[in-house]
Amino acid sequence: MPGVIVDCAIYREGRRTDCAADFSRALKAARAEGHSFLWLGMHEPTQEEFDRVTSEFALHPLAVEDALNAHQRPKLEVYDDSLFMVLKPVTYDTRADTVTASELMVFVGDSFVVTVRHGEASPLAAVRRRLEEHPEILRHGPGAVLYAISDAVVDHYIEVAAELALDMEELEAEVFAPVRGRDTRNTAAQIYAFKREVMEFRRATGPLAEPMARLQNPGVPFVHDHARPFFRDVDDHLTRANESVDSLDRLLSDILSAHLAQMGVRQNDDMRKISAWAALAAVPTLIAGVYGMNFENMPELRWQWGYPGVLLVMVLIEVSLYRLFKRRGWL
Repeated sequence: MPGVIVDCAIYREGRRTDCAADFSRALKAARAEGHSFLWLGMHEPTQEEFDRVTSEFALHPLAVEDALNAHQRPKLEVYDDSLFMVLKPVTYDTRADTVTASELMVFVGDSFVVTVRHGEASPLAAVRRRLEEHPEILRHGPGAVLYAISDAVVDHYIEVAAELALDMEELEAEVFAPVRGRDTRNTAAQIYAFKREVMEFRRATGPLAEPMARLQNPGVPFVHDHARPFFRDVDDHLTRANESVDSLDRLLSDILSAHLAQMGVRQNDDMRKISAWAALAAVPTLIAGVYGMNFENMPELRWQWGYPGVLLVMVLIEVSLYRLFKRRGWL
C-alpha cells in the first residue's frame, strides 16, 4: 500500500526507527520491547486496504466504519483494545473566503497509533517532525501523540478564527461605509456566505469540547495521568476558539440586521425624494390642467398678463415647495 501509507515508524525511547514493509512485525517488536510504540499514518484507505490494519491492530469494526466513511463529527470513543478520536482540521482560503474542513481519525492502543486522514488539511507531517525533535515527549507513548495532534489542530483553530475576524472587520467597514459603490450591492449575500463559513468552522470546533473534557478526567485508557494537564491546556485553547466563533456569529447577525436597517432607511429616503419630486410636478400640472379646460368664464382668462401671471405663480409655488422639501431633508 505505498500510496496509502504516508509514514510508518517505531519510536524507541522517543527515537525514530523506520518500519519495514511488514508493519505487523514492527508492531510485535514494539510490544515486545515494552518502551516503544508504532505510529502508522494513512491517507484515505479503501475497505480492502484497511482490512489488514484492522486485523493486525484489532480495531473495533464500528470505529473502522467511521474511519473509512468519514463525514463524522468530532468525538471520542473508548473500546476494549483501543481509543478512537475524530478531529476536523480546517483551512481558510482568504482569497475565496471559504473554510474547508478535512477529517483526521486517530486510533490509540497498546503500543500503537494509527492515523487516518481524509482531505488535504492536516497537521500530521508538521506534528511528527516537531515531536521527533523532542524525544522526551515521545517517551510518554501513544498518549503524547494524541495530545500533540489535538494541540496542533486546536491551535490552528485560533489562527483561522483570527483570519476570519480580520475579514469580518473588512465586511463591517464595507457595510457601514458612507459611500457605497457598485461592488457593495450584494452585501447581504456576502454576509450570508460569510455566516455559512463560520457555521462550517463551528461544526469543527463545537463538538470537540466534550472529547477534550473527557481526556482531562481519569478513566480514559491509553492516556497517562501525567498527560491530563496538557489536555486541559488544549481544552483552554479550544474554549478560546469556540468563544471566537460565537463572537463572530453574533457580530455577523448584528451586521446583517444593521445592513437590513440601512436598506430600509435608504428606501424611505428614496420614497421621500420620489414623493417630493412628484409633488413638485403635480402643482404646475394641476394649474395647467385647470386652465386647459374649455370653459369661457375662467378667472383672468381675457387679462393681458394672465398667461405670464400664471407661470409666475407656478414658479413661486415650485420654489417654495423645493425650499420646504430641502429644509426637511426630502431632497
